[in-house]
Order: sequence, then C-alpha cells, then structure tokens
Amino acid sequence: MKNIVGIGLLILMLFSTWHFLLNDVDGGLIFYSSLILTIFLVIIGFNIFLENRDPIQTITWLVIFCAFPFIGFIFYFLFGRNFRKDRIFRKKYFLDKHTFVKISGEAGYNERIMEMGEHPQQLITLANRLGNSPVSFTTETRVLRNGEETFSNIIEELKKARHHIHLEYYIVRDDRIGGLLKDILIQKVKEGVKVRFLYDAVGSWKLARSYIDELKNAGAEMVAFGPLHLPLLNNKFNFRNHRKIIVIDGSVGFIGGLNIGDEYLGQDQKFGSWRDTHLIIKGEAVRTLQLIFLQDWYYSTNNSFLSDEYLMTGMPNHHGYGGVQLIGGGPDSEWTIIKSIFFKMITSAEKSVWIASPYFVPDDNILQALKVAALSGLDVRLLVPKNPDKRIVFHASRTYFPELLASGVRIFQYNEGFMHSKIIIVDDQMASIGTTNIDMRSFHLNFEVNAFLYRTESAQQLVNDYMEDIKVSKEVEIDEFSKRNFGLKLLESTCRLLSPLL
Repeated sequence: MKNIVGIGLLILMLFSTWHFLLNDVDGGLIFYSSLILTIFLVIIGFNIFLENRDPIQTITWLVIFCAFPFIGFIFYFLFGRNFRKDRIFRKKYFLDKHTFVKISGEAGYNERIMEMGEHPQQLITLANRLGNSPVSFTTETRVLRNGEETFSNIIEELKKARHHIHLEYYIVRDDRIGGLLKDILIQKVKEGVKVRFLYDAVGSWKLARSYIDELKNAGAEMVAFGPLHLPLLNNKFNFRNHRKIIVIDGSVGFIGGLNIGDEYLGQDQKFGSWRDTHLIIKGEAVRTLQLIFLQDWYYSTNNSFLSDEYLMTGMPNHHGYGGVQLIGGGPDSEWTIIKSIFFKMITSAEKSVWIASPYFVPDDNILQALKVAALSGLDVRLLVPKNPDKRIVFHASRTYFPELLASGVRIFQYNEGFMHSKIIIVDDQMASIGTTNIDMRSFHLNFEVNAFLYRTESAQQLVNDYMEDIKVSKEVEIDEFSKRNFGLKLLESTCRLLSPLL
C-alpha cells in the first residue's frame, strides 16, 4: 500500500510541474526537457515499485524524485539500480558455490566442532551453510593493530614470496606506502614470482595510470574489478569489491580494514592518527582466502587457476585450540551471508556483544537485535568515530543513538584520530574481523570478506584491544546527547532519510 501511495504521489507532483511549465513557458528546451525527465522518472518509479523493495526505501526514492527531479535521476542511475543482481552475478555465484562445496567436504573436523560447545557450533554451522566454507582448527592467526604493524608484516611476508603473490584491494594509492609495495612487487616479478593484483575501479579511481603501467610492464598482472566505461549505463556500478586480501604462496594471508595508502599509516593531516585492525593468517584457512581471490580473479578475467599449485602449496599447521572460518559475502550470494552471521552472533549472545564500526547504519533486523540484547541485560557496546570521514553516513548513524541508548546500549566515540576497525566480539570468545561495516552497502551491495574466530588467542587479543580503545573514548550520555541543537538534529534526520540508499 505504501508503494502504491508513493507512486501516485510521484505522478501527481511531476505532472503538476509539467503542467506549470506548459502554461508558463512558451515551448522551447525547458518544456521538452521537463517532459522527457517526467516520463523517465515515472517509468523509473514504476520500476522501483515492481521490484518490491523495502517500502521505506521505495518511498525515499520517490520523495527524492519529487523534490529534486534532475539530481534524483542522476543519483538513481549511479546508486539506485538493482538490475536483478542475481542475474548479473549468477555465473559467479554458482561457480563459487560449486568450488567451495567441493573443498568443504575434504575436511574431517566434526568432532572438533562438537567440542566447541553448542553456541559456537551453531554459528559455525550457519556460516558453513551460507558461505560454503569450512572451519579450520589448524590455522594460526595474529591480530595486527594499526598501519605500522600491518604494513611491516605485509612487507616482511612479501619479501619471502617464492611462487606467487595475490592482492585484492578496494583502495590503492600511488603514495609512499603504495610506491614501496609496488617496488617490492616489481622486484618479486624479476625473481620469477607470479604477481596478480585485483583493484576496485571505483575505490581506486584516483590511482595513477603510470602506477598500473609500471606493474604491467614489469610482468605483473593488474586488473580492475568492475571497470567503468560509461558509469550511467553500467549496471554493475553500484556493486563494488570492498575486500582487502593478500595471499602469499598459498600459506600466508592478510585480511582486515586497511587499504593501501598513507592515511592508513596515520600520515594524512585531515584524519591524523588512524585506528584500524588487520589479521595475518597462516595455515589451512588460507586456502579459503585463496579461493575467494581466485574466484574474483576468474570473474574479472575468465582465467582460472583452481589447481593444487595454488590451493595446496605448503600450508603449515598450527595445532592450537580454536577455530578459524573465512567467509566471503556479496551481491552474488543468494543470502545476505555476513549480515545473517552477525545477526546470529548478536541474538545468540549470552553475556556481551561488543561492536566497533566506522560506519554504523544498521537495517531494522540488526538494530532490533542490538536493542533486544541490551534490554535482556547483556553488555552491549558500540564503538564509533568521534570525527567523520563520510559526513552523510556519520550524521545518519547518530540518529540511531537515542533508541540504542534508551534500550541500554553503551555507545563510545573514539577520540584519538579516526577509528576504522570493523569488529564484533561476543561473550569474549567469538569474534569477527574483516572488511564488513554495519551498514546497508556492506550487507547488500559490496563484496566483503571476514574472518570468524572461535575461542582463539586472536579473539582474546581483540577483547584486550577493545578495552584499550574504550579507555581513549568518550561515552555518549543520553541526557547530553539529547541537547543537540535543532539544526544538527534536522541535518541528521535528513541524512537518515537517505540511509536506505547509502
């Protein structure tokens, strides 16, 4: 019913505008341009209605079309089109599923799963069924705190490479750290190491052509994910590869929140100190990370390297206690994989749910899960940046604070620079670390990858780091927060209106 009312409102307002122009403008370009725009917007509005999107999202689009027709038209073509994403990525989805199911059956770990207890067992089972990815109990992980520790470990491991280096990043900068990594990769190519580099065309749109050419001329393969020839006509523009992956010789891997750029080392004057979290992985679970990269590479190039040469290369086993599960999610999946796992983590928590997210724009399911957990007496905490890097998202996120605070969620704003970590910790025993933000884009539009840790030393390290971050953060008090001036509240509410589109 809401969608029908919205369509009627759109038609009424647009044709009222057309009628005004017809009577007050003596023909000419303005009249015909307005007529064409009106027809296009009515068709688009009807198409949105038939797509059966969330009613709030549908009405948001229709209001934008009515209030700002030309801007809304452009904005829709850039960010709003669904184009039946299951059709766009159908080939990729079925190939990924077939490959992951094949390797999942090779691991005999049922007894270890049973030993983990009912709570982790349910989460492992859900992640396996949705992501077709097994859990490994022979994988070593270590948390890397901030850029210096992350890039020093990446550089160290890159220099050890003997067979291949695979990189997949959303943002790549041609700056000091980007140049240093480029030089190392060129040197490794000269040593006979195969280098494949997948970068997102939108996230890395500022990357200099000379950077790409230097790597290609040296013999490295560098490919753009989702290249943009005509953005307004590109039906994949809105689906971006937000993953940050490095795989070295099939035995060492990296994932987390850091892209390649000097700002992630805290060297950008605008942001200053940059708080982030990355993970180094050694052992069996690297094979899953390798598969995610190889499938993305195949989708982008039609070149397949699914062979033992890349999937069984020297994987040292770490016989410690705990499980590691790598999960990739994206618009090619039939489920909202990572969001569903997050939801399960929150709803099955027994003591605590701690979240760190730089961009917090939850959908109704996650928002309700957090409020119910807090109302049930659990220790629910949310750590967000005090200062924004994306202002619309920042102001939209603050509109969720009052209802979260009222339900008992404790919210902390990180004070020492910008906080970019993407962490969920449940009951001090299970944790997620990776590229996924708590927002609509990560849940529904981006290709993401996360590591889920079950009773590992790394999970405990994330607990310790979270507590240290809380010490340099200021807790949001509901009485003080409610005193924001009217102008700021109006800005935040306007940004929230756009949140279904972000």
